[in-house]
Amino acid sequence: MLESNWVIVKRDIEVVTVPFGSRMPLPAGSQVRVTQAFGGSYTLVTDLGIMCRVETADADAIGQIGMEADANADANAPFDENNIWERLKMVYDPEIPVNVVDLGLIYELKSRALPEGGHRVEIKMTMTAPGCGMGEILKRDVEQKVSTAPGVKETNVEVVFEPQWSLEKMSEAARLQLGL
Repeated sequence: MLESNWVIVKRDIEVVTVPFGSRMPLPAGSQVRVTQAFGGSYTLVTDLGIMCRVETADADAIGQIGMEADANADANAPFDENNIWERLKMVYDPEIPVNVVDLGLIYELKSRALPEGGHRVEIKMTMTAPGCGMGEILKRDVEQKVSTAPGVKETNVEVVFEPQWSLEKMSEAARLQLGL
């Protein structure tokens, strides 16, 4: 987790509010504090107390260097399901400094070879709460990380709510990290 001082937004950007998932403009000159910088996105708190998320493409506007996690990936590497799991660990809940794998949000990962080459990856994931406004954002993050993995030609991510998520689904390391 990153705890920073207040910074001034250098240019107008669009952010996603947390936990609602709605988009809003964040004008140049706004004061923000970066609270998380994981997996290619940043969680901020504005001087008005609004929590929001900024993508890597706008990192410069908040004085950060974009940290595109897949920049060094070898596109010619063979398909490896372990690589998919590692990529999923680069997707973070914007409110909790824990990745979706250790949070226990990934319920199932299946892959199969396609007749024309490459692999199809199917994932069932959940949210910590059924009404989570960040559901579509996290789903998109998972799709993006998986679809850019070597050997992946098709990706399908389904958000499910059965079984219901609970703290017991978290890894021991995540529980320790959060003091639970």
